[in-house]
Amino acid sequence: MNELPLLRRERIWGFGDYSAVNVGLAIATWAFLQGGAVAYYVGAKAAIASIVIGYGISVLLVALAPCLPSARYGVEQFVSMRSAFGERGARVLMVVMSAVLAAAWSAVLAIMCGHALVNVCNQVLDTDLSSSSVAASLLALAALLGSWVIVARGPRSIEAVNRYVAPGLIVVTLVMLALVFTKVSWSELAATPALDPWGDDHLDFILAVELNIAGGFAWWPNVGNLARMTRSSRSAFWPNAIGLFLASVVAAIVGVFAALALGSEDPTVWMVPLGGALLGVLALAFVGMANVTSVVAQSYAALVAIKGGAGDRVRRVPWALLAAAILAPAAVLVFFPAAVYGNYARFVSWGAVVLAPLCAVQLVDFFVLRRQRLDLRDLHLPYTESRYGFWRGWNPIAVLAVALGAATYAALLNPVTYEPSGWFRYLTASLPAFVVAGAVHYVGTRVASRRDGWGGYR
Repeated sequence: MNELPLLRRERIWGFGDYSAVNVGLAIATWAFLQGGAVAYYVGAKAAIASIVIGYGISVLLVALAPCLPSARYGVEQFVSMRSAFGERGARVLMVVMSAVLAAAWSAVLAIMCGHALVNVCNQVLDTDLSSSSVAASLLALAALLGSWVIVARGPRSIEAVNRYVAPGLIVVTLVMLALVFTKVSWSELAATPALDPWGDDHLDFILAVELNIAGGFAWWPNVGNLARMTRSSRSAFWPNAIGLFLASVVAAIVGVFAALALGSEDPTVWMVPLGGALLGVLALAFVGMANVTSVVAQSYAALVAIKGGAGDRVRRVPWALLAAAILAPAAVLVFFPAAVYGNYARFVSWGAVVLAPLCAVQLVDFFVLRRQRLDLRDLHLPYTESRYGFWRGWNPIAVLAVALGAATYAALLNPVTYEPSGWFRYLTASLPAFVVAGAVHYVGTRVASRRDGWGGYR
């Protein structure tokens, strides 16, 4: 795989194939964990509203940028970003987004898979393994190894795995929903309080909305490179509505219900109490497999980004070896499960600090300033020769826009302590960060870049 645009005949996913990939990516235990995190702040009714609102906003924005530029031109996601950030700026983004976030998400998924398999062992073999034991970490490591085997075989193996896993995940989710209502009635569930609210109903609801907006933006580093493999813009956009939005919403709502019914935010402890020993073990095993498919999708997106956007030396590295390098940091993180697994809300917030402004800059640049027109030749020329060279391969205006957007987020919601400011209760944090970054990029480009001839906007 290189950074050259894919021709139509080289794209392997139609509407159905890409929908299956997205469903397999969306319905993993991270969607259930998202619901468990929401249950900390709000009850069932408010949780449903917050999930629909939060995912509805951010998944729509992510489906527009970066999906449509990559699908329309067949370019790798971070190559298309050169039109906004310059060659060097896009390369730095590629390393940070692909290496850091992909490794962190892969570690979260692998640890959850390890938790699920530990619970399977406890039920089947009558062991007493802890979710923080070395055994759980070793099982998580095994999940990463299995993911590497699939990724090393290329994108067609991802399609083949998700073709069978995605329907099974839908069945597991619906069965979980049915089992929840065998334990509690809707009236009882609706009356169940949140697990650990702040005590201010309005603030708790906005925190839940923000958590879901940030969760939707977390798809940004992955979906562009996946959409590159689709045969048309429609095949890239609408499966996001089916996969990333609908499947994520349903799975997160099921997660909320299970967390409230069982009093635990950890999805891997729900299955056996809900379905009994046999059905619970089967569900745990299948969900563990689903986590592997999500790690595969994460890793593939990161691989395409690095293989396409890095230098010639990296491009010469064999695909399988580079896949191992991508998963290596996650293999270290799985041995610190409490630090990774126990800070889900903060982790999602750390991502949204950068991802919300990034999405805004790309959306404004592609749809508003460039009117959906990119020059493929200039995207692939060195910055010294390209119209997208800006200043020594950097676009200071786009960098400033992201920085100011991130500062806006941190001022409204501290991503380290998760402490909200006074204005947060009216604005959220991701949306103001998005608006500020988009406005700064638009105004700065109109005032400076177009006047000085930077970036080929004329």
